[in-house]
Amino acid sequence: MGLSDAELDAVRAIERADGADDDLESFFAGAAQARPVREVRVEPFMIARHPLTVAQVRHWLPEYEDSFADSASSTARLEDDLDDLLATWPFRLPSEAEWEYAARAGTTTLTFRGDDRPDEDHVLDDFADEERTAAAENAFGLVAVGSANEICADVWIPHFTDAPVDARPRTGDGPRVVRGGAGDVHPWQGCDEWLLLLSATRYEIQDFTAVRPVAAVPTGPGHA
Repeated sequence: MGLSDAELDAVRAIERADGADDDLESFFAGAAQARPVREVRVEPFMIARHPLTVAQVRHWLPEYEDSFADSASSTARLEDDLDDLLATWPFRLPSEAEWEYAARAGTTTLTFRGDDRPDEDHVLDDFADEERTAAAENAFGLVAVGSANEICADVWIPHFTDAPVDARPRTGDGPRVVRGGAGDVHPWQGCDEWLLLLSATRYEIQDFTAVRPVAAVPTGPGHA
């Protein structure tokens, strides 16, 4: 877990090949926020195929409105109603370690698709087209990982020093961690928004957020 030396080298290679829109000095200066790299033990868990859509949020919050979304099948972004959703639904937020494990899907590259610069084709925000949605799956069958800024259970701490090795969320007062967000600034303005698609990219929540539910793996009779 974390932004590895190999991934930093891959970003430098993209920059040397004129694949960056601007100077990436600020990205490299902030790389410590996703370091040190460490191994984390992640127990089995279930996670949603994609972030909650507007229609899905309305299952729990019938009055929910989203001026950002184009349709009911688009990713829902929550602000003041986030706490209402978390208090109502039967799921939980992923820990940051669980989110990155799910995003990487067994890979150690910049994205689950490799070390090439991701482009706008990686962004998926509406899930009505099942053919396009299925084509975007990673090895775990998840889609839109990195497209929306997805909130995690962890409180924001700008490094991984002394972080748990068993995927527990880091708790405390303050804003939470979010991951992803490349679709939230779409259409891209040429400001290296592709960096938001990287599996290790992390930052603290600022405004609205998307939610990808997590649940425990069922145990007991009938759930072998």
